[in-house]
Parts: sequence; C-alpha cells; structure tokens
Amino acid sequence: AHGYYNSRWNECIHSSHDLSDMVFIDNYFFNKDMVIHFNSTVGVYVGYTELGVYNARNWNNNHDQLQQERAKVEGHCRRNAELYQAAATDKT
Repeated sequence: AHGYYNSRWNECIHSSHDLSDMVFIDNYFFNKDMVIHFNSTVGVYVGYTELGVYNARNWNNNHDQLQQERAKVEGHCRRNAELYQAAATDKT
C-alpha cells in the first residue's frame, strides 16, 4: 500500500495489588514512528519528531486537555483495574 499509516494506542500499567503505581500511557504513531507520547508519571506530552514537538508544545499549553489526560489514571485506569481485580478475586 502506498498510503499513510496513522495509529494511536494507550494503556494502563501497574504491578502492585493496591494500584498505587498505576501509569497511563498514550502514544501517537505516524508511518509506524512514534510522533508524540504522554506518560502520566511525567504529566506532559513529549514529541519525538518535528510535528510531535510542535503538537506537544501546543497540547501542553492547553491546560484543559492536559488535565483530561492526567485524569485518565483515576477515571479510566484505576476504575477498570479495580473492576478486573474484583472479578478475578470473586472467581478464585
């Protein structure tokens, strides 16, 4: 194919049972190269290409967007992990 490849993936990572080390990661790719990355531990976007650096600067200056991304640790990651842990615990 001679088109463009654009993707985004995010994930929640933790290793402790109490979820105290929960991290939310959000990655953006273009043509299989990472362009921009958000890690809740760092708390800001980091750009890896010229376009990524440009977007990271703009997105980091948008305080509402940054707060929404940071809030995904609690609102998305921790909430879902608690549901999954409860379901697994109930089955054992």
